Amino acid sequence: MTATTTDPSVAGSFGTSARDRLLDAGARLFYEQGIHIGIDAVCREAHVSKRSMYELFENKDDLIAASLRERTAPAYQASLLPGDDNTPPRDRILQVFKRMEGLEDKHNFRGCPFLAAAVQIKETEHPASAVARQEKDLMIEFFRHEAELGGAADAALLAQQLMLVFDGASARSVVQAQRLDNLAVETAALLLDAAGIDDPRT
Repeated sequence: MTATTTDPSVAGSFGTSARDRLLDAGARLFYEQGIHIGIDAVCREAHVSKRSMYELFENKDDLIAASLRERTAPAYQASLLPGDDNTPPRDRILQVFKRMEGLEDKHNFRGCPFLAAAVQIKETEHPASAVARQEKDLMIEFFRHEAELGGAADAALLAQQLMLVFDGASARSVVQAQRLDNLAVETAALLLDAAGIDDPRT
């Protein structure tokens, strides 16, 4: 899981084609202003005509899903998930929460982009909702794999609990308009303690 940037809303410059510009503009505007922003605004930002947009994407829903999948997902994954190394599972899991809290320093941070999109859409069958679920499943699988390596008795349950903390912390950061100040990291650590995934340095 790699990307060229760590911005959760849009992964920098991906070329100059009309499709690329629409994906970039869509990822940025849907994240910063919400998915209900008009397609006219997206086309204007991308310097692409509506006619060209509808030649490239079936409809707005298709553009929302594509921008999440092709622009937001790689950037967000790269900003959170550690690379392949020999770091202990506990540290790798906590690193995700530390990185998530670090995103609060970005001026345009508005929480998890997939959670935000799914909450706004509300339709489980919407193509963007499917992308959001896929991305959440990938993170759950990361947590489960690391928990299993760490010796958790029920790695699948722990992964779901960690995902609940992650999503809850992301939502709190936006709704309360307050910094988490290590709250997410400490809460995740308590779950790891309870599951018997100890700090190997203690």
